[in-house]
Amino acid sequence: MGTDAALLYNPFDPEFRADPYRFYDRLRVEQPAHRSPAGLVVLTRYDDVVQTLRNPAMSRDVETTATPRTDPISVRRRERAQAGTKTILNLDPPDHTRLRRLVSKAFTPRAVERLRGRMEQLVDDVLDRAEERGRMELVDELAFPIPFQVISDLLALPDERADDIREWSQLLTASLEPTVSLEMFDAADEAALALRAHLAEIIADRRNDLGDDVLSALIVAEEDGERLSAEELLSFVILLYVAGHETTVNLIGNGVLALLGNRSELDRWRDDPGLDATAVDELLRYDGPVQHTVRVATGPMSFHGVDVDAGDALLCVLGAANRDPAVFDQPGELRLDRANAAQHLAFASGIHYCLGASLAKLEAGVAISQLIRRFDRLELLEEPEFRDRLTIRGVERMELDVSRSG
Repeated sequence: MGTDAALLYNPFDPEFRADPYRFYDRLRVEQPAHRSPAGLVVLTRYDDVVQTLRNPAMSRDVETTATPRTDPISVRRRERAQAGTKTILNLDPPDHTRLRRLVSKAFTPRAVERLRGRMEQLVDDVLDRAEERGRMELVDELAFPIPFQVISDLLALPDERADDIREWSQLLTASLEPTVSLEMFDAADEAALALRAHLAEIIADRRNDLGDDVLSALIVAEEDGERLSAEELLSFVILLYVAGHETTVNLIGNGVLALLGNRSELDRWRDDPGLDATAVDELLRYDGPVQHTVRVATGPMSFHGVDVDAGDALLCVLGAANRDPAVFDQPGELRLDRANAAQHLAFASGIHYCLGASLAKLEAGVAISQLIRRFDRLELLEEPEFRDRLTIRGVERMELDVSRSG
């Protein structure tokens, strides 16, 4: 069609990282599937993405099943994968099935709902302090501490090293970026070692003093004679700790920014508690934190004339699929009462649908609804800063002027 798709999907372009959605819009129309210079097949239409995510013939174990690439970063990724135990994110059945069955009971909607009261109190405390000052920095004061404290509570982990863990988490997620450098990868590996050592010590102590918490439950979890090995347990706790707050931080930040840019929708949610159960789905669809995920073909297939062989990696662009007009009417508009918002793919789909989806949605719903109902006045004091990331997209800093009339 005359379009150089590689120029449209270019994670090295600062304009693309700053606002990928206008590039997605063109790709869906002009090149819904194309092979990137890195060799990945990029998919941007909803139907292609959802079918790929739900296809049992697709693998999530990228480092094992994908045709090996020889660039330095890919080599390092393989070395990292071979050196450690894979997380549930990167496993295929039957290992994925076994691990998910062992850990899923802690994250059912009913189990998560029991945390609502604790979340509401944590948010109230943050908003009380912000009200006294008449301003707040959304990310450091609300978006980060709430999900971090909740996941710490769930696992009964001490929180005195919150600053260290936040830094380690950000280094680890930075290594997921397509633009990662070898220096950043080295820093992420150092962070992983530090986090592993920190959590391994806590797990060892917990084995001798089990309590009523998710970490204790994981230690004793058993079904059909299967238990988590020591390495599986450590890898899963690291995943919970990092993913349990990192993506939710960005969901809250992106969501608040979207509402500030759509005041009529902010007012609608403020006045209608009936939207509490559904508004977060639309925020996830509109500007979700996780922009893409990868699957590997285990056999030949084709997308819009692009042939795929076994071992080819498919980049499923979740952010593009969530703005597909074939599924979502006027997708560039934020509509908190959108009837099919829950069809979004922000948490992926299929067997790898995000285990913590219910927790993330509840945390974001509580934090954002209490924020907009506490303060009549919510104004940006300066232009928000986005982290220069694409895989996990989010606001890094947002200074707000806050007050209420009542």
